[in-house]
Amino acid sequence: MNLYQNETWLHSVNPSLKLLGLTILCIGALWIHDLNYMVTVTVGILVLFLGFTGQRFRYLFLLFIPFMFIFLSTSSAMIMFGQGETTWFKWGLVHITEESFLRGMLVGLRALLFAALGLTFALTTKPVNLFYSLMQQAKLKPKYAYSFMAALRLIPIMMEEFQTIRNAMKVRGVEKQLGTQGITFKLKACSIPLLSGSIRRAHRIAVAMEAKQFSESPHRTYYYQFRFSYVDTLFILYFALLLSAGYFVAVWIPFLP
Repeated sequence: MNLYQNETWLHSVNPSLKLLGLTILCIGALWIHDLNYMVTVTVGILVLFLGFTGQRFRYLFLLFIPFMFIFLSTSSAMIMFGQGETTWFKWGLVHITEESFLRGMLVGLRALLFAALGLTFALTTKPVNLFYSLMQQAKLKPKYAYSFMAALRLIPIMMEEFQTIRNAMKVRGVEKQLGTQGITFKLKACSIPLLSGSIRRAHRIAVAMEAKQFSESPHRTYYYQFRFSYVDTLFILYFALLLSAGYFVAVWIPFLP
């Protein structure tokens, strides 16, 4: 499945700026203690996630199921076992108060916000574009950037090789072994060939990169050129308006205590 076939304006944002902006927002969310502010910002991020990632709602819902579970688990733990003065329900160790409910919702929304930001970045940023942008805008050394890109390219190859080893073990009847001894044997039979193959493949890639003169020359040119454009301004304005709207709601029209 191609995750980037339905591109929106969010895909055109400079990857380095997008990474920096979303990282700052994640750090800033740790200091938001007003539930009205958190609700407004989370809704704004969910609008960005649902409307501008270019994915179908069913696919987004499937991706979001684990994070909904995290939201429910973190918030329910705080709600049912928190402390407060206004008791809503009490039974044994379970003590639900108004204050614990509001704190639980704050913690759960914070986890939901982190999930939406991470998925938004992953669904709208190609890894190759990210590393090219980091080399050009953030001055990341090419040897690190190309190493990461090569490692990402090798992941599908290693998965295919692992499946080939498993199929060979099934044909030879190794998969039928049970117990600790069987698990240890399978682990050795899979890890050693994968490790040796990865070392050989990494050596060939290193020789090829050295032959093509992947140096740190300041005159290096790039096949993909990334610059800042009006879309980056739109990206900054969206979050500036979102944070301003959250502050306005929290101060002037709070809908929650």
